[in-house]
Amino acid sequence: MTRLEIYDTTLRDGAQGVGLNFSVSDKLRITDQLDQLGVAVIEGGWPGANPTDTEYFSQMRDHPLTHAVLSAFGATRRPNIAAHEDPQLRVLLDSGAPMLCLVGKSWDRQVTDVLRTTNEENLRMIAGSVRWLVGNGRRVIFDAEHFFDGHLSDPDYALSCVEAALDAGAERVILCDTRGGFLPDAIATLMGEAVARFGPVLGIHCHDDAGCAVANSLAAVRAGAVQVQGCVNGYGERTGNANLCTLIPDLQLKMGI
Repeated sequence: MTRLEIYDTTLRDGAQGVGLNFSVSDKLRITDQLDQLGVAVIEGGWPGANPTDTEYFSQMRDHPLTHAVLSAFGATRRPNIAAHEDPQLRVLLDSGAPMLCLVGKSWDRQVTDVLRTTNEENLRMIAGSVRWLVGNGRRVIFDAEHFFDGHLSDPDYALSCVEAALDAGAERVILCDTRGGFLPDAIATLMGEAVARFGPVLGIHCHDDAGCAVANSLAAVRAGAVQVQGCVNGYGERTGNANLCTLIPDLQLKMGI
């Protein structure tokens, strides 16, 4: 049987769903349930983004896990400063989480319109942030936000963002269908091409705006993804994330994984 990592982001991306408002005690109880389920990684939230997530990571310092690794989420450094000078990265490091997931832009349009910087500086932001956190003893995953949209716009640049993270020491790069608009054939093709170039180090993160988050995730696994990110019950912003309650039995019972 093939081994696949299940990365649960119910407590972070899932918490953006309409009507969801987790307390610290909620998050601790859900963490224990996810750990018992046997997921590989539990993404607990974004330390520093709100008091609940900050307190959660404080309490998780003495909270044992049996199966899962705890991950904290954050973003690459801001433009034109060093990684060690970015207060958000410092809070991420100080969370105590052994794994850190950094989100960064891989769509040139987002680099210009949202970050308001250059493509070259964005690559430095990715590499510098990953390298600094790895150098401080953390396992780092990079979420390549809007990867599939970015690949449509400028394939070479989208792939260069993946390469920058891996070269700096990221152990996984997750290709994200952030807007949830792609179909399984496109996901499979682009994931397969990326795996052929970078090897078995890539994962998939799908949103469900086109109703294809589960199908897209399964297609990515067939194409070589080694990690799947999703949420219990498909919770998440807008129409939600890939539903782990569907994905896990599909992977096990239908695909033998």
